[in-house]
Amino acid sequence: MSQTSWRALALIAAFFGTFIALAPLSTVSAQAQFGTNWVAQFYSDPNLTTFVTTAAYPVGINANWGTGNPTDGANQPIAGVTNDVDGYSARFAGTQSIAAGVYNFTTVSDDGVRLLIDGNVIINNFTGGGLRTNSALVTLTGGTYTIILEYTQQGGSAQVQLSWTLASATTLTPVGPTPTVTPVVSGSVVGVRGLAVRTGPYLGASLVAVARPETQLTFLARNKSEGIFTWYRVSFGENNREGWVSGRYLQLTGDPNLLPEQGSVFDTIDGAPDVGVIGTTRSNMNLRVRPSERTARLAVIPWGDRVTIVGRTVQGGKNFWYQVRWQDKLGWILAAYVRVRGDINNVPVR
Repeated sequence: MSQTSWRALALIAAFFGTFIALAPLSTVSAQAQFGTNWVAQFYSDPNLTTFVTTAAYPVGINANWGTGNPTDGANQPIAGVTNDVDGYSARFAGTQSIAAGVYNFTTVSDDGVRLLIDGNVIINNFTGGGLRTNSALVTLTGGTYTIILEYTQQGGSAQVQLSWTLASATTLTPVGPTPTVTPVVSGSVVGVRGLAVRTGPYLGASLVAVARPETQLTFLARNKSEGIFTWYRVSFGENNREGWVSGRYLQLTGDPNLLPEQGSVFDTIDGAPDVGVIGTTRSNMNLRVRPSERTARLAVIPWGDRVTIVGRTVQGGKNFWYQVRWQDKLGWILAAYVRVRGDINNVPVR
């Protein structure tokens, strides 16, 4: 798919409102459909956090990679993504023309999946491991729909498949009440001219963008590990850029508790290797669990003690927080009060 087509897909996905409802209807036999012209964004972690590359699947999402590395629709390896103990994840997106009727949407996956149609969560089985099959009956009024399938692989065997079959060309009378799928939370920036978009749900995470009040945000997940305000993982812009924003300056519509809880890259880097960079504290310093003064304090590092620097965040082109090892502890300290010995550019930015 061309860059222009991907941008068009992103704009379409931003508009919600198509009526979708679930009903316990009887399914009749029909030929399975897999859709066409899917584009997948691949991430090097299982939480859709660290973007690596995109891949095309022109004839459907129907892959069984076993214990090998993932491949694209032409059976070519996905560069930079490996099936290892750290896992990986992918977000498949496509615009599909579907006639009116009741459809049985089915996913087969090893490990988890989450299915959205025009921003409405239809299947949410993203956590945990192992082979599972999910299905949901969905009433569509007919037209073009933006379908997104999020997939997480947490090690071992890997496969992911999405299909749908026509259950009835007309809406049948449901047995009992018909539950309505709750739409994804929407919201806007209020109270500030710009809201920081960061790599993780922490005040000290690296700054990647600024969301203005007119910025249209698509809400994907939530996280409250900072302890005071809930943070939200959002996508925005023509290229579906992603990041985390604090809920302090957001006006939300809908129930945010229906968004899936999700971790971030900061939950996956505690085993970062030593790259030979040493720091010396220039004050008594609080060692925090994550790069934020709102997170728990692990210890106080005395003035003049040495630490091993294994990670960093940046803001405004300057180092903001350092991830350090001190004695038998690993945590985060403010970079402004640390004298560095060694090439700090060798330390990865988080």
